[in-house]
Amino acid sequence: MGSTRIVKPNAGGTHRLGDLVQALSGQITVELIGDPACAIRSLSTLDAAGPDDLTFLSQSKYLSKLAASRAACVVVSRALRDAGIARGACLVVDDPYHCFALITQWWKARLETDAPAKALVHPSAFIDSCALVASDASVGAFACIEAGAVIEAGASVGAHCFIGRNAFVGANTRLAARVTLGERCRIAERGIVHSGAVIGADGFGFAPHEGQWVKIEQLGAVLIGCDVEIGANTCIDRGALLDTVIEDGVKLDNLVQIGHNVRIGKHSALAGCAGVAGSAVIGAHCTVGGGAIVLGHLTLADHVHVSAASIVTRSILKPGHYTGLFPIDDNAAWEKNAASLKQLHALRDRLKQVEKWMADRAEKS
Repeated sequence: MGSTRIVKPNAGGTHRLGDLVQALSGQITVELIGDPACAIRSLSTLDAAGPDDLTFLSQSKYLSKLAASRAACVVVSRALRDAGIARGACLVVDDPYHCFALITQWWKARLETDAPAKALVHPSAFIDSCALVASDASVGAFACIEAGAVIEAGASVGAHCFIGRNAFVGANTRLAARVTLGERCRIAERGIVHSGAVIGADGFGFAPHEGQWVKIEQLGAVLIGCDVEIGANTCIDRGALLDTVIEDGVKLDNLVQIGHNVRIGKHSALAGCAGVAGSAVIGAHCTVGGGAIVLGHLTLADHVHVSAASIVTRSILKPGHYTGLFPIDDNAAWEKNAASLKQLHALRDRLKQVEKWMADRAEKS
């Protein structure tokens, strides 16, 4: 039985290391140690990299793995320059993680350039005669674009996407397959929306009346800024009266729920399964860990960082790192601790009585 050559998924031909450095030089300062003609076939991790791979070392705690790496070239920080040179070819930069992110963007662009050209608008797509689609925008199979919608230059609408009436997709924004952009909702330039995301679903608004729930029509929209990335199956509800707003540079992971009238400030990031209830305001440069919940009508100041699985029950007006969760334990111990927590209020009252009794004794003696 013959041997089978394993082809790495990001292999896209061979690229010279010098060409890569030249492409990066307009964005960051890179010092190349090694042969500019060195051929790179794919990107890989430090552990798995082979002799034709490029990888990176971003944290000194993984320094022990550097010498053993078989990579053709490693991106290292200036602090680890000597260690990188001792191993072999390297790219020396201020921030290896940032550099590698830029490399992945350059690499993906090469992969897409090598892909066969496709028709810009698939014959099965439906585009209303009153919609405006730029001549260089692409529309995938079975996509639906309703009246008044605008798709700007270089934008990509994936297969089975739905773009509602008077919705707007900015220049060079990419919607993967099965994305829904509801009526009057807008996403600005260079956005990325992954499969299954729903932008502009109705917010959860109902008025209780005589034992029943009466629907409150959601009359607002969703406004999304530039350079926003939205994960798979994430849902952003439209506003009830005003709009739900996602500002520039925000990153939302998969399965994130954003309620109606929420506002998220620039360059904040929410990890998978996080939930933000209606009318909450999250500032700029905030992070919310996976599975964390922000209750409705609360405010988080700029630079607030919430740990995974935390529940934010009050506004946080001071920057910092906050955690609100009960540590995991074996079940028997957890039940005892939970029982103790239920008695804290009574214990506090008893402690106050003891403190008062001691204070009274001190006065009398």
